[in-house]
Amino acid sequence: MSDQVISIIGLVLVFLIATFSKVHMGVIAVVAAFIVGTAIAGESADELFAGFPGDLFVVLVGVTLLFAIAKNNGTVDWLVQASTRAVRGRIALIPWVMFLITGALTASGAVVPGAVGIMAPIGMGFAVRHKINPVLMGLLIINGASAGGFSPISIFGTITNGVVQREDLPGSEGLLFLTSFLFNLALSVIVFFLFGGRGLLGRRAEIPAGASGGGGNSAEDTTGGGAPAAPVPAPAGERVPASAPAGGQMVAPAAAPPKPRPSGTGTGSGTDTDTDTDTEEIHRLTPVRALTVLGVISLAVGSLAFDLDVGLMAFVVSAVLCLVSPASAKGAVERCAWPTVLLVCGIVMYVSLMDRMGTIKWAGESVSDLGTPLVSALLICVIGGVVSAFASTTGILGALIPLAVPFLAGGEIGAIGMISALAISSSVVDSSPFSTSGALTVASSPEDMRDTVFRRLMAWGLSMTLIAPLATWVILVIPGQL
Repeated sequence: MSDQVISIIGLVLVFLIATFSKVHMGVIAVVAAFIVGTAIAGESADELFAGFPGDLFVVLVGVTLLFAIAKNNGTVDWLVQASTRAVRGRIALIPWVMFLITGALTASGAVVPGAVGIMAPIGMGFAVRHKINPVLMGLLIINGASAGGFSPISIFGTITNGVVQREDLPGSEGLLFLTSFLFNLALSVIVFFLFGGRGLLGRRAEIPAGASGGGGNSAEDTTGGGAPAAPVPAPAGERVPASAPAGGQMVAPAAAPPKPRPSGTGTGSGTDTDTDTDTEEIHRLTPVRALTVLGVISLAVGSLAFDLDVGLMAFVVSAVLCLVSPASAKGAVERCAWPTVLLVCGIVMYVSLMDRMGTIKWAGESVSDLGTPLVSALLICVIGGVVSAFASTTGILGALIPLAVPFLAGGEIGAIGMISALAISSSVVDSSPFSTSGALTVASSPEDMRDTVFRRLMAWGLSMTLIAPLATWVILVIPGQL
């Protein structure tokens, strides 16, 4: 058995062990790099450490630290509430607000699981309050994260475009971002009408007085004629009062006076499960929140217009925010996406070892030898979708794109279309409850709906492992051959 085959078997074992055990994939990847590197490749510890992605580590830690601070000081919640006011209470638009905000977060550099982890609890709060199908809300949040996930300054985009640049392949950062966004947008339109979006059309929610400067607070759903909306399910774990209607439902209290809230950084969850107690604080654009928004904008401008490092800039913005508002920094370091950091760095470290062993070139040439480039391209996309549905998309992108490089270098398949197809096929399956984003969505769902959400996301996510590769293959790969 050749060294290259052994290294590929090692990579497969990394994914299998992480999938069927509680051991973190990043830990297994580092162990695999040590074992294969020393026992098979004969490398020293210094040579192994040379494959550790220090630049990617800085990006991941810096960006996740910044968004942890943004969550702490209430900027994320303020953005959500401001967007809801912008749609003037139209309930049918609320899931799309979640789609766009989550997309904006990931496009600005937030890791996809991190953005979903922030938005899923908020979105599910809206879903409970306004009787929106939680599957609809969850899928639009996940699709929104994937839609923005391939911007030039995002984690997915950084990984994908970095591979393209290192291998001197033709690439287009803008086209990768655009195709991913449009595909997820089209997918979300299908999800909207498939999971009850039509029934939301025409329904409205009254905007609380704290948001508009008017009279008493109210958060009742209304129809076009102003009639009160249907009762809302009682939040999980709460007892239903004896006066509540049959069926375990509660009618939202009208004009409930807000409870006093201590002044602080505005860390309210932004969900409607606390009625309107946080309304005044959430809707206030404080100087710290304004500075946070300015910092995120400067992050995008600096990286795109001046080619500054995203990770280093994120650390600068984070440091400024911590100095200006020490309360915003409380617990932010602990809330960094350390599992994601370890995962990405471990996988990249192992893939770097495979590259030095010649496995990447050998695997690409083997795929090319199948004789039918289009079939080989479809096969790679299907593999990416299937594996990503049960593991981390971030890890898959770091592993599969390098494996496809020699195949693309032959020029038989258009590199731009193929990489876009592989990226989309590997990311839209994040809706699977076995993937991080899907699992976060299930965990954020109402307790009495979790089994249903789990089953629906499993059916949808697994169907995407075949539908997405085939669709992207037809749309992005085949035209390059004509």
